[in-house]
Parts: sequence; structure tokens; C-alpha cells
Amino acid sequence: MPYEPPTHTVERSLRATTGAKIIAGVDEVGRGAWAGPVTVCAAITGLRRPPVGLTDSKLLTLKRRTALAEELRTWVTSYALGHASPEEIDDLGMTAALRLAAVRALEALPVRPDAVILDGKHDYLGAPWRVRTVIKGDQSCVAVAAASVIAKVQRDKMMAELGIDHADFGFADNAGYPSPVHKAALAERGPTPYHRLSWAYLDALPRWRHLKKVRSWTEGSVPEIEGQLGFDF
Repeated sequence: MPYEPPTHTVERSLRATTGAKIIAGVDEVGRGAWAGPVTVCAAITGLRRPPVGLTDSKLLTLKRRTALAEELRTWVTSYALGHASPEEIDDLGMTAALRLAAVRALEALPVRPDAVILDGKHDYLGAPWRVRTVIKGDQSCVAVAAASVIAKVQRDKMMAELGIDHADFGFADNAGYPSPVHKAALAERGPTPYHRLSWAYLDALPRWRHLKKVRSWTEGSVPEIEGQLGFDF
């Protein structure tokens, strides 16, 4: 399916309206997974012409995405990755875990960005970062698209490595997201050390329900449920 290539329109707008010179594109992967970390990539690209075929990682085949990630690692001006572990996701909730991973990525860059383009409509970063949110930024913005591809390939590799000792869960194929193989292994063997234990899928597993972690929400807050789908048998 044809798609429009990403541009530097948002980067140019930020430069013109805020005076920002160094702009990082930020994207995450793993938000809806049942196992593994949430991973955030921050990428700085400048205004150079991007590699041919760059777009949201989800629109690329595995082969093309892997090759493009390899090319991007040397094409971008700089990039860095940040992760929040399953334990941190359980303890903090997804929004706070995303912010933790994003800050880790941004602070690992060799230079501090003047502004950040964040994929999506919600600013989970906040102050002191100067943030511009862009819906479908991973398709429309060069820096965010680059971050999307690098983050996806890196996390998939991590999940494949984590799955070596848990072959029944199929992490190399599903990257910790729900799949028939993953669901069957959970029902039979229970969660691995890499599973998020505060999520709703455990409610459908009577043998393992006692492992579920419950957070104590602060007064006035609302528990996050995004991505926390159950088995839906």
C-alpha cells in the first residue's frame, strides 16, 4: 500500500517558532505487550534527506525494517534508547514508565535537544522538556519515523534473546504481545520473570491469579488500562 514519505515539516516549524536548533524525534514500542520492557528511542536527524522507504516501523516488512534500522544507525546524527522494565511498569503504571524510558533515552543523547517531537496525542514527557505531540508522527516526521524503526528492531531483538530460555512463549515471533502461542504457554506455565504482573490478563488465569500485583493508586487518580487486555476467550 503506497504511503507518503515523512518530511521535516514539524522540525522546520519548531525551528521557526521556538528557535530550537536540536530537535529529537521520540517513539515507543512495547506499550501493549504482556511481557518485556517498554522501549523508547530518541533520534536526532537534522534536515537531511532520509533513507528511501523510511516510515512507521509497523508498515514495514521484517526484512525491510531490519535493513533500514541498520542504515539508520549510521545515518542519524545521534540516537539513544531507554527502557522501563516490567517491574517498573508494574510499580509506576504505563504513563510514568513511558516517561522514565523516554527521559533515559533523551538524557543518553550526546547533546540535549532544544525540543522533542513525540508520537501520538498525549504528552507523557512534560516539563522541563519542550514537547510537540504529533498524531501519526511515526509516519509524517522524519526523526520520529527513524526512532520508530530503531526502537522496534532493538526491542524485537531483546525479546528474542529473552525468549531463548522460554521457547514455549514464542517471544521471538510475538515480542511479548498476546498471540495464541503466548496465551497457551501462559495458561500452562504461568508468567515468566519478564511478564508484567499488574495487568488484566492474569484475571483469566485461575492457576496464576495469585501472582497479580495490585498498585495503590493515589487519591483522585485513575488506573491505567491501555493495552491491558485480557484473554477474551
